[in-house]
Amino acid sequence: MAQIRIENVRKQFGGFTAVKGSTFTVDDGSFFVMLGPSGCGKTTTLRMIAGLELPSDGRILLDGEEVTFLRASHRDIAFVFQMFALYPHMNVRRNIAYPLRSQGVSRAETKRRVEETARLLRIEHLLSRSVSGLSGGDRQRVALGRAIVRRPKAFLMDEPLGALDSEFRRFMCAELRQLHERIRATTVYVTHDQLEAMAMADTIAIMNHGVVEQIGTPQEVYDQPASMFVADFIGSPPMSFLRFEGAVRRGERSVRIGEAAVSMPELREDGMQGPLALGARPEHVTLSDGGAIRGHVFGAEYLGTTQIVTLDTHHGQVKARLPASIDVRLGDNVGLEFHTEGLALFDATSGRALRSALYEGAAHG
Repeated sequence: MAQIRIENVRKQFGGFTAVKGSTFTVDDGSFFVMLGPSGCGKTTTLRMIAGLELPSDGRILLDGEEVTFLRASHRDIAFVFQMFALYPHMNVRRNIAYPLRSQGVSRAETKRRVEETARLLRIEHLLSRSVSGLSGGDRQRVALGRAIVRRPKAFLMDEPLGALDSEFRRFMCAELRQLHERIRATTVYVTHDQLEAMAMADTIAIMNHGVVEQIGTPQEVYDQPASMFVADFIGSPPMSFLRFEGAVRRGERSVRIGEAAVSMPELREDGMQGPLALGARPEHVTLSDGGAIRGHVFGAEYLGTTQIVTLDTHHGQVKARLPASIDVRLGDNVGLEFHTEGLALFDATSGRALRSALYEGAAHG
């Protein structure tokens, strides 16, 4: 396996810039997920790593060797697509064996590696079956098998579970992660589904409009979002924002939102004045008769042991994750309290997170 290094890579299509100077490293043996909405540049980046697109600027290195302008066939990388791209006239064994036969690998070695790969993917009982009669999940396993059997330096996967129904996608997430633990293959995986990313990734790169907004572990991007976009994209439900005009200075441990003073982690950068936004995850919001910020109950979503309560305030809508046993009714006027250690402060104009004690050790893109 190998490390992948992307250095200031940019891709332009005519007057449109799809990727704007991305730089990141995929560590040897890691599961690296590129996450973002449709059109953010993640698939274009993956195709440049694969050699299916050539960058307009920048460098791509695979295992220390520059491959920026090498053809895809010369990069020793396996690509798994959303649509399985299997050969319907071949059975499972022949589909998995096809890359080895194309490379002139001996019949005995091909048989050994195909059966080893099938055991790894738990599809050895399907080897003689036609792929056209398989379920979507089994077809995806065959597509993975055809990639694995080559033993490439890296695996690139573009929304490989996108054609599966939601329940089976969750199952295949666990299967893919277990497979990664067994073979420790360097993997770059593209998805727009944050639940897939959070479940599988060692590292997540979150993209927006061609820019990598943040790179970090799943916990880092959830707990320490580098921007309002990341905070809003990660989490179900996402972070809520209280917007206000104000001024903050280095060392301050509270902000004034209207008439209320809200404690927050100590600010660790030079202050600013202007539109600000205080971000809170639903689990960091509670209801209290004495809460300085007040809101009206707009709605409640019952989730079994918990409920998501939506509250309208003068500074924006806030969601709170509360025990289902707490009785709330539409229109109730309630006070809000916030868990200080989980709050983030943002420049509401640029969306950038202001550095605070919350962000000690956070990784930004």
